[in-house]
Amino acid sequence: MFREQGINRTGMNELCAAAEVSKCTAYQHFTGKHEFVAEYLRRFDPAVLSGVFDRTDLTPRERLLAAFDISPGTPLCPYIAAAVKLHDPRHPASQYARDYKKAVVARLADTAREAGAADPEQLGEQLALLIDGTAARTRVLDVDAFPTAAAFLIDNAISATAGHNRRREGESN
Repeated sequence: MFREQGINRTGMNELCAAAEVSKCTAYQHFTGKHEFVAEYLRRFDPAVLSGVFDRTDLTPRERLLAAFDISPGTPLCPYIAAAVKLHDPRHPASQYARDYKKAVVARLADTAREAGAADPEQLGEQLALLIDGTAARTRVLDVDAFPTAAAFLIDNAISATAGHNRRREGESN
């Protein structure tokens, strides 16, 4: 349900109806919606975009670009939505959000390293920020994602490595 409507637009009545439990039963297991959200985030996408990063039919560059394939109807990232809604950095849902976002950066950096980026950690951080921005912008404008900026960042990072390697080869001759 959160995936279709987003965390902030889904109430406990809807959650209980989808789970086919009464509110009384739900509150026996969760103290409220925030605790329910924390549990949802704990279980959400544990493979960190495996549908993108584990694809063997794509080159590392293509996998980085595939992370930007965000359709306009996609709800805002549940981790961002939860962190914005909760306003409490100590809440378990906020911690899950931090952990997930760090894991995304790590996967991006690993893939950038595979692609031959000059500074894969920096590119991973830049692309993660761009993914979040693209997701929000795609939703607000109701248009397809904008991978052009990502391609520019990726290609510059990869070509910087190639240029640096050519210079080093010239120094050793």
